[in-house]
Amino acid sequence: MNKIRKGDEIIVISGKDKGKHGAVLTISGNYVMVEGINCVKKHCKPNPIKNATGGIVSKLMPLHISNVSLSDSNGRATRVGTKVKNGKKVRFLKTTSAILSA
Repeated sequence: MNKIRKGDEIIVISGKDKGKHGAVLTISGNYVMVEGINCVKKHCKPNPIKNATGGIVSKLMPLHISNVSLSDSNGRATRVGTKVKNGKKVRFLKTTSAILSA
C-alpha cells in the first residue's frame, strides 16, 4: 500500500519549493507530479504541423517522493501509518490519527 496517492494534499519538505502545499496529480515510480509546484520554463520552437506557436512555456516537472510529505489539517508535515479497520487496511495520519479517505 502506497503512503502517498493521487489526490492527496502534500507539503514539500526539501528543495527550492520547500514549504509549498499542493495536490498530487500523478505518481510514477518514485516520482510525483504536484499541481503548481516545481514549474520550469521551457523554450519551444514553433511547429506549424501541430499548429503550435513558439516561445517560453511553463511546464510541471516531477519531484522525488522522498521530498514530499502528507499534510495534516493544521498544514504541518506528517507521517502515514496503516491499520486494519472493519477488515480493511486504511491509512491514517500519525499527528492527528485522522483516517484518510480511500
